[in-house]
Amino acid sequence: MTRILPGILAMAAIVVASNILVQFLFGQWLTWGAFTYPLAFLVTDIMNRVYGAAQARKVVFVGFIVGVVCSLIGTQIMGEFGPLVTLRIALGSGIAFLTAQLLDVAIFDRLRNGGWWQAPVFSSVIGSSVDTALFFFIAFSGALVSVLPGDVAWANEVLPILGVGPEAALWVSLAIADWGVKLALALIALIPFRLITRRFVAQVA
Repeated sequence: MTRILPGILAMAAIVVASNILVQFLFGQWLTWGAFTYPLAFLVTDIMNRVYGAAQARKVVFVGFIVGVVCSLIGTQIMGEFGPLVTLRIALGSGIAFLTAQLLDVAIFDRLRNGGWWQAPVFSSVIGSSVDTALFFFIAFSGALVSVLPGDVAWANEVLPILGVGPEAALWVSLAIADWGVKLALALIALIPFRLITRRFVAQVA
């Protein structure tokens, strides 16, 4: 466990920071948390490359537990329109994180013997896509109101997608913007991934 402690600490820091920064808007379609959360995939991929899938999953589970704790705390903090974190958001966040991260680990492990860039790119892109789809659908879709009660009327207001496209529920625009940031950061993260893994793999060897 000691050898993956840096990964555990990094994952915990990213999850905590993202839970805080998601409360602050960046423009019309994003929050600041959209720029920190994707780094969780970078941490998972580095742990996977250096120590293997089993150790990477341990880091993921720690991140999941930290996320659950943050969500529970958020449900007890009242904002202008109610709790900062609703049950639906907490549920969507937890399910999306655990599913997407474990999928990332599995895909990375399957592709680890390919080109150095293939595993982190494909695992992060697919994991990020699943994460975005699960979170926004569970947390905000009006289709789940009968199953997951909560006030999501604001998220289902029909508007042009990203202000310019065909009309859809607001949460669709939020999801697309979030997904776009995740894809961009997945590509940018290749640089630190390559630099960090080359150094750590050499040390482990």
